[in-house]
Amino acid sequence: MFQIGDKIFYPIHGAGVIEAIEEKEFFGEKHLYFVLNMLLRELHIMVPVEKMSALGIRQVVDLDILEDVFAVFHDEEPELPVNATQRYRINMDKMKSGDIYEGAEVIRDLLSISKKKGLGAGDKFMLDQAQQILISELVLVKGIATKQASDLLNEAINS
Repeated sequence: MFQIGDKIFYPIHGAGVIEAIEEKEFFGEKHLYFVLNMLLRELHIMVPVEKMSALGIRQVVDLDILEDVFAVFHDEEPELPVNATQRYRINMDKMKSGDIYEGAEVIRDLLSISKKKGLGAGDKFMLDQAQQILISELVLVKGIATKQASDLLNEAINS
């Protein structure tokens, strides 16, 4: 079970911290909610306690996993669909999974495409989102500023 102060990752929204637990009443029923302070877009989100796992919310990864994630950038990339719509669907499913490795694969694959032929607007947006989401988790895992996390990600990609 999660507690106040836990560093969490919410698929598509990125990393954040559980700030509080509040009880709210809706339609005559009382429910407990976690109040999440998300790093990206400075959002505060209220999530019912009982829905945390169903939404794919997890603890942020540890430093060992982070090193393994950086290795993904140098793996052999898979064959991706040429069709941008299919590629978008595949990448969006990976992002929604909340799996940090799959998020890194999205970054790796789109960067590979950008080197060969350039990216369309949808792919550029997806790449930026995937990078920002990973950077938000880096900030919490390493306890560093966003700029340092961005530099660290660029270094991992380009090494």
